[in-house]
Order: sequence, then structure tokens, then C-alpha cells
Amino acid sequence: MIETASWARRVLALVIDWLACTLVVQLGIAVGIVENNPFALYTMALFILESAVFTALLGGSFGKLATRLRVVRADGSGQPIDLLRALLRVVLVCLVIPPLVFRPDGRGLHDMVTGSATVTLNPAKA
Repeated sequence: MIETASWARRVLALVIDWLACTLVVQLGIAVGIVENNPFALYTMALFILESAVFTALLGGSFGKLATRLRVVRADGSGQPIDLLRALLRVVLVCLVIPPLVFRPDGRGLHDMVTGSATVTLNPAKA
């Protein structure tokens, strides 16, 4: 069985991701690339894009990488999930309810659907 990361670190990673996406969109507004951010839709779109691409390529979103978390396949291989599963996973996270429905091992509905788990990256042993 995979030992999943704590909820506190996952929430911290989510907050970091959201703040980073908000800052990028606000910078886009400031320099005139984006006119406005209706209902935070651009922030949400950037969050989905950033999370899906980074998770597929690097094993975690910007916030997860900053908090030393990784999203891996739940089969125990330790490999990152593919882009389609990463995209589905982040869309389910954006729906809010799937992460709140979870198993005793800490995997939320979004992880169960995509066959993934959020784990803590262990420091390298010298």
C-alpha cells in the first residue's frame, strides 16, 4: 500500500498553485495581455493547464513540487500519470467534492478515478 501525503501539505500545495496562477493572470491584466478576469475563469483555466501539464511531465503541479509532493500511479510503480489522467484529475479537483470523498488510505475520489496517489518525496540519502 502507498503511504499518501498529509492533507495539510496537499492544501498548502493547492494554495501555492492558486496564488501563483492568480499572480500570473494579474500580471497579464497589468501589462494588457488580459482585459479582465471574469469570475476568476482565467485563473481556473491556467490552474487546470499548469497542474495537468506539470503533473504529467514533472510528477506534480508547481505547488506540489514546492512542497515536495508528487502525484504517482497507485500501482506502486512510482511513475507519474499520463497527461489525460492528469487533466481528468485536476478537473475533478476543481469540482471540489471529489477530493472531499476519500478512502482511509487518504486517496480522494479524484485519485481513485485516475489511479493515482499524492505522496511525499523522500529526501535523497547521502
